[in-house]
Order: sequence, then structure tokens, then C-alpha cells
Amino acid sequence: MMDAKLKQESPPDPVRKKAMGLLARATLDELKAAWDALVDKPEVHPVRGPETGLVMVRGRIGGGGDPFNLGEATVSRATIRLSTSEIGHGQLLGTDKQRARLAAIFDALSQRDGDKAPVEALLRRIGERLAREERRKAEETAATRVDFFTMVRGDD
Repeated sequence: MMDAKLKQESPPDPVRKKAMGLLARATLDELKAAWDALVDKPEVHPVRGPETGLVMVRGRIGGGGDPFNLGEATVSRATIRLSTSEIGHGQLLGTDKQRARLAAIFDALSQRDGDKAPVEALLRRIGERLAREERRKAEETAATRVDFFTMVRGDD
């Protein structure tokens, strides 16, 4: 019988989870520029992929009802190991294997003390771009907003 302690998983790190979410939404140009700017690039070894596949997207009726299969989404993923033994994972929607590989590299770099500053700078740039895009989208949406109101007629 397997020891129960071995089956227990540690809770996900919220900081790493947020970082991986930002890396998944990074553009290829952002990732390439950050990689090119690194002075001391570690040796990178592939563990898995990069590869592209499909995942089933599930939904719930009304947001809380019975689950159903909404459809499939194309995703790319990669897992790498740095020469200093850190392992990084990258997953993103779409078929861009190079982006998935670079996202995995930056996930691994975020675990190294000496490379935290460049990774944090990259994450800050991605976050700022996403915030600008969301503001622009909100402004465009607000410009087309229609306020409906009821007029009371003077008829009694």
C-alpha cells in the first residue's frame, strides 16, 4: 500500500501561478526580447515537447449547473530543465511551440535567485501591456454603451 504522505501534493504557489498566467499571454516578441537581453543564458534541455494538442473545454449551464463539453481548444506546452536543475513548464492556447518553450524557460528562470529580476521585469511589462489592452477595450465598449430609460407620458 502506498504511503498516504507520498500522495499528498503541495498547494500551488500563487506567485508562480500568476507568473505562468502572464507568460501564457506574452507575445513571442516580448519573450524573445527578454531572452536576448539575458547576459548569462543557462543551458536548456528539453524534457517534454514543445508539442501541440487539444484539450476539452468544459462549461456549466448558468455558471453553476451541470457540466457539459463545450468544445476543444488547441494548446501548446513545453517542459524544460536548466543546466542548474530547475524545471520549467509553459502552457498556452494556440499552436506557437516557440512561445511555449520560451515560457517554460522563463518559468524555470524565475526559480533561480540570480535571474528573478529580469523575469520580474518581463512579467511587469506583460502585465502593463495587458492592462493597457483591457483599458482600451473598456473605453471602446463604453463608447458604444446605450442607456435605456423609461419616459413617462403625460397621459393620465
